Amino acid sequence: MSRTTAGKTVAIMATLTVAVATHPAAAHARSPLPCPPGSTKPTVVLVHGAWADTSSWGGEVDALRKAGYTARAIGNPLRNLDDDAATVAAFLKTVSGPVVLVGHSYGGSVITNAAANATNVKALVYVDAAVPDKGETTAQLSGSGSALGAAPDTLYDKVSYANAPVGASDLYLKREPFLRSFASDLPRDTAERLWATQRAASTNAFHTPLRAAAWKKIPSWYFASTGDRIITIESQLSMAKRAGSKVTKFAGGSHLTLVSHPEAVASVIGSAVCSVKGE
Repeated sequence: MSRTTAGKTVAIMATLTVAVATHPAAAHARSPLPCPPGSTKPTVVLVHGAWADTSSWGGEVDALRKAGYTARAIGNPLRNLDDDAATVAAFLKTVSGPVVLVGHSYGGSVITNAAANATNVKALVYVDAAVPDKGETTAQLSGSGSALGAAPDTLYDKVSYANAPVGASDLYLKREPFLRSFASDLPRDTAERLWATQRAASTNAFHTPLRAAAWKKIPSWYFASTGDRIITIESQLSMAKRAGSKVTKFAGGSHLTLVSHPEAVASVIGSAVCSVKGE
């Protein structure tokens, strides 16, 4: 089986196993947390994507803390993939013991690069995320039919920023695309607030090729929302299959299911946490 992205055909060999979560309460009831007594307790490090910030992980942090685990949502600079990954890799060096590294959206590209040489990362979790291979860019992976395929001037407010490389600019997602496609399953007031407080991402972030794919040597989990209009479900499942990820397919949601249904996302993170064994 193969997948084509921006003129590149990518071979996909792994078998895809999919669990289906039809309601967040059901996913919460099946949560593996806390893990069985005697299990290793890794630190969970969460990396946000574009047009979001660390607060997007608030529900997952609460769920993990209540179960007795340390969770850290860290800032993603959103400048370019090399520097963003280096920033996350530097943080990972400060964590003692094993780590479960989680990425949402563009944050999936960041963790894929950042974990490549991080010996303490024992599991990767992708949440409605890009999962590039070496040489691919995040921009290639939204999938056919993604809302991001519209004309750029209908999607973004483009703003210059200090010391930007030649040709680079910050992108803010416009109000209507944000509400209609990015946060489509959230209450209107919540979506409006998230739009107003979004963090801009540099154009360079989406067009930097990946240097190393950590999923080739680290086991991974994938949470895929069928209602995602930013990274299509077809693209998500294709990337997850290539990476050999254990997949949970969530019926509905949006690109911000991590905000609207944190219990379901936390359950998948919990599966990765409980997979980590002592050494």
